[in-house]
Amino acid sequence: MSKYKHIRQTAYEANMQLPKLGLVLFTFGNVSAADRDLGVFAIKPSGVPYDDLTPEKMVIVDFDGNTVEGDLRPSSDTKTHAVLYKHWDGINGIVHTHSTYATSWAQAQRCIPIFGTTHADHLTTDIPCAPPMDDNRIAGDYEYQTGFQIMDHFKNNGLDYKEIEMILVGNHAPFTWGKTADKAVYNSAVLEAVAHMAYLTEQIDNNAPRLKDSLIKKHYERKHGPDSYYGQ
Repeated sequence: MSKYKHIRQTAYEANMQLPKLGLVLFTFGNVSAADRDLGVFAIKPSGVPYDDLTPEKMVIVDFDGNTVEGDLRPSSDTKTHAVLYKHWDGINGIVHTHSTYATSWAQAQRCIPIFGTTHADHLTTDIPCAPPMDDNRIAGDYEYQTGFQIMDHFKNNGLDYKEIEMILVGNHAPFTWGKTADKAVYNSAVLEAVAHMAYLTEQIDNNAPRLKDSLIKKHYERKHGPDSYYGQ
């Protein structure tokens, strides 16, 4: 029995949530699940339709992006996952999709404003959008550089990846992460819902105000603070 069976199963189950949640079309997305003790992660194979996936088809990759075990080619975004795992040790799951509304904000190169309490239940800031990659990085190892594009934006803006578990990559699409692959999928679904609501909010009122600080604090702390009590 392979010592990687558990993360293959975890990655498979997490990947299968993406079509169920309406976050992917065809093969436009991937989830990975890491085992820090083994120094590897399992990720969806490239170009394989979701209906054809099995746990055994998940590819095992190390944090340098090298395939350790598996007969198929790992996702084309594998190097991005590897960079984030290697440098951000607090995460064990990563999701990348091209979900409609989150990707639309990314294509507009806009952060998603914090308009309402649904957003504030999950984070206290706008959802960040990293600027489009510069030409030197595009001409280099593109997927590898995407990882640094994400990390540089967090570093340059004083953001904490353990508190903000999502980002839009300008002109590209969203990435989310979490302590588990399931949490990363949850964050991806939340991001898409918040992106949709923010889009509709601006359609209703192009000058809609940002949520006031007292409501941001209340909603975030009642779910995440030391005296949290919120749950539905």
